[in-house]
Amino acid sequence: QVQFVESGGGLVQPGGSLKLSCVTSGFTFKTYAMNWYRQVPGKEREIVASITSTDHSTKYVDSVKGRFTISRDNAKNTVYLQMNSLKSEDTAVYYCNAGVPHPNMKYPLAAFPSWGQGTQVSVTA
Repeated sequence: QVQFVESGGGLVQPGGSLKLSCVTSGFTFKTYAMNWYRQVPGKEREIVASITSTDHSTKYVDSVKGRFTISRDNAKNTVYLQMNSLKSEDTAVYYCNAGVPHPNMKYPLAAFPSWGQGTQVSVTA
């Protein structure tokens, strides 16, 4: 079955950095776009970044542009999120999922209904 295992979160001060990893299994990783999402209590999960399966081009929401970098290693079935210059508003649980492009959507849609446990990122002084 499809699985996502996120890790790398933690407690960091504003301005600090973290690198998240998401190890996947159960699907052909190299053929899917990959997305990172985040969610805070009481709000919907929102997409943060996306990377294509073909040329590894990337997209970011405006709030993280210039600070976050998404990358992937097809040999390891793993997607990463390097987060620099962290702000308190980046505090959230971070998840990954595969992505399926949609002609009417800016970002790929989540490909699978199953989600991992996420990894908590807390940015506080």
